[in-house]
Amino acid sequence: MPGKFYEDFVVGEVLRHQPGRTITESDNVLFTCLTMNPSSTHLDEEWMTGSEFRHRLVNSTLTLAVVVGLSVGDTILGTSIANLGFKEVEFPAPVFHGDTISAETRVLDKRDSRSRPDAGVVVFEHRGLNQRGALVCRCQRANLMRKRALPS
Repeated sequence: MPGKFYEDFVVGEVLRHQPGRTITESDNVLFTCLTMNPSSTHLDEEWMTGSEFRHRLVNSTLTLAVVVGLSVGDTILGTSIANLGFKEVEFPAPVFHGDTISAETRVLDKRDSRSRPDAGVVVFEHRGLNQRGALVCRCQRANLMRKRALPS
């Protein structure tokens, strides 16, 4: 199913994305190693037993990527021109191996592009929740979106 065009977004609307995604140990270790992050927080279970968390934490940038990825089908699939940036990225609660992340997106703002008459900018707030409903990730993201083609 394609994403929405610029005109389809309504400021204030909330989209709840399905399905969720369970984060595995393999996901976390592979992502951490691929991104060259040597932190024991993500890789060393024994070391983490002495921490306040007692277990390895899922890499926060993996959490962010999953939350944004879960939103793509309902928002920008096939209609995005470019991701313009993130701001206010927060991780209020930890994610552990075996946690299932679900996501929802609120449309915060939209405006016509100043340089491209065929496009507009949409600002999203993505929220990731674990299986207990705890907020584990929140971010704002601006995306340059295609407008519907006008009939010729």
